[in-house]
Amino acid sequence: MKLGLNSVLFGGHDLETAFRWTAACGYDCIELSAIDGMSEHLVLERWKELAQPIKELAARHRLATAAMEQPSQDPQKMEQAFQAAVEIGIPIINCGPGGKAGDEASLRQAIESLGRLADRAGHYGVTLCVKAHVGAAIWNTETSLRALQAISSEHFGLDMDPSHVHRAGENPVEALRPILSRVRHVHIRDCKGRQQNPGTPEMQANGRGDIDLLGYIRTLHEHGYKGPVNLEIIGAKSYDVTRCVAIAAEARGHMQACLQACGER
Repeated sequence: MKLGLNSVLFGGHDLETAFRWTAACGYDCIELSAIDGMSEHLVLERWKELAQPIKELAARHRLATAAMEQPSQDPQKMEQAFQAAVEIGIPIINCGPGGKAGDEASLRQAIESLGRLADRAGHYGVTLCVKAHVGAAIWNTETSLRALQAISSEHFGLDMDPSHVHRAGENPVEALRPILSRVRHVHIRDCKGRQQNPGTPEMQANGRGDIDLLGYIRTLHEHGYKGPVNLEIIGAKSYDVTRCVAIAAEARGHMQACLQACGER
């Protein structure tokens, strides 16, 4: 497994700052935030002018660009995301499911949209991932399996996020097992309680909440998962660099200890 960090944690700072401190904290890779309103990192409307500077940052800081998070399923924006991914060398694009939980028509629409986008991902030779998201059409194990059964493309997989599964009322470790063969990416963070939001940025740091993240990583290890495990902390856009670095370092230490405890490192 490769440990990485979603640059959205440094959303209030420039991308060079995100690369520099992600490397300094000991991560293997970085996930580029293309999330409008949360960062100005990989702005897809300007991806052509940003691609070369990003590749230079990756080389300078020796960080693989493991993934991109772009939540929208808008076809035009996803085309930009796929093109940027090919140019920069990003193998995985993570998007959101959209829609509304508990609404069958919404779920069918989300799956149809994702199926079309998976075909486009195949055209570009990259992988499209979606994660179960609290309140969205795909929000738990059952709806994740519905999507996987409907979309058989090798260019489509799941982005597993234990905090969303936890807040959906499931046990994240148990929820991993039925879908592990199709997991292509992991967003990781902790969560205290089962409320709608994941809590303050500090409380999202691994080890601060209620989720059995050691068991989660052990299960990934036992099933041979070798993809990226990227820390995704939201809500820190107003934080100064020192607060962001403290969260990144704390969470990375916890992840490293989990990997060592299960024999992965």
